[in-house]
Amino acid sequence: MMHEKILRIGLVAAGLLLAACSDQNGANAPAGGTMPATEVGFVVLKAQSVPRYAQLSGRVVAHATAEIRPQIDGIIESIDFREGRQMKAGDLLFKVRDAKFSAAYAAAAAVLSRAEATEQSAQATFARNERLQSQSAVSQQVLDEAKAALLQAKADVESAKASLEAARIDLDNTTIKAPIDGIIGTASVSVGSLVTQNQTDALATIRQINPVNVDLVDTSANLLRIRQDVEAGRLGREGEGAPSVKLTLENGAEYKQTGTISLATVNVSESTGTFTLRASFPNPEYILLPGMFVRASVDLGTMPNAFLVPQRAVQRSGTGDPIAYVVSADSKVEQRTLSTGGTSGNDWIVTEGVKDGDRLIVDGFQKISAGASVTPVEATIDEDGVVEQSLAAPAVAGDASGDAK
Repeated sequence: MMHEKILRIGLVAAGLLLAACSDQNGANAPAGGTMPATEVGFVVLKAQSVPRYAQLSGRVVAHATAEIRPQIDGIIESIDFREGRQMKAGDLLFKVRDAKFSAAYAAAAAVLSRAEATEQSAQATFARNERLQSQSAVSQQVLDEAKAALLQAKADVESAKASLEAARIDLDNTTIKAPIDGIIGTASVSVGSLVTQNQTDALATIRQINPVNVDLVDTSANLLRIRQDVEAGRLGREGEGAPSVKLTLENGAEYKQTGTISLATVNVSESTGTFTLRASFPNPEYILLPGMFVRASVDLGTMPNAFLVPQRAVQRSGTGDPIAYVVSADSKVEQRTLSTGGTSGNDWIVTEGVKDGDRLIVDGFQKISAGASVTPVEATIDEDGVVEQSLAAPAVAGDASGDAK
């Protein structure tokens, strides 16, 4: 009897405890017994014309480069420029000792004078024999020999003229001048150095860097995609002319001058699968120097009826396709598969998958899935892609949406 009494008391106490817990849970449960819909932040999408840019890397190269080498053998007599200065075509750079070349020129001139004198004598002899032969005073053989001597004398004159011209060229080459405009580097020789004709080492190098070129590299796959966009009418250019290019320097600063694409290679590298574009830029302040690494933004044209979708709102499906979530008219979540056409700032350029007026979920999508009911709250996003205003539930520690302000 005592054991049965204790058992009955225990059962009554357990029942009271369960009832109390049930009453407490019931007080916290929402009316109707369902959980409240998740709040999500959204922005309204609007179709617009979006500029399309290609982000490429490249290096600065000189517009023209001239390596100065001697055309004769000799001793450097003087260096007539200041290193690192702007040079004009025709400016004197080096002077080679010219004594032996002056002597060679004088000797060639004397040979020419002798040949011309011989020619005059041969001309007179031929004319005299020609008159005598007409009077049958000399034989035809004598006349033929006089004519041959005249032709030989004329050939000797032409040979002497050529030798004199070669001597003049050598003498002129003792003064080495700038072949192009540009900035000259350091001299690799000093006064008294022996130089040789067409030596391997350049005496100095002149680089023309205003304007300056930038060689940009892109993949052949990107080239094909751009061509497809143009042919499909998804990419148009306003006006005519070469595409414009803007540069970002190594320190992150934007280069003030705008360049244009001047040429593109007609072959793709077999080892890297890339091709090269060359852009030309004004460089009046010599900010761009050969060898610098830069980032370029090439204006490809404008994509009509495109959408700018914040990158934070785009995810990847199991197959790797870009997807996003929108709020339907009945406040349900819909999943959309997107077609992208590059980026613009912190946004994806989307050409298919969304439509004008769609409410794109940009905050709180970590807690939802397709088909779920949500409470949409309009939000705004700043230039850095961060939600500035959102009435979504406050993020807890470790919540992926913690960048919402």
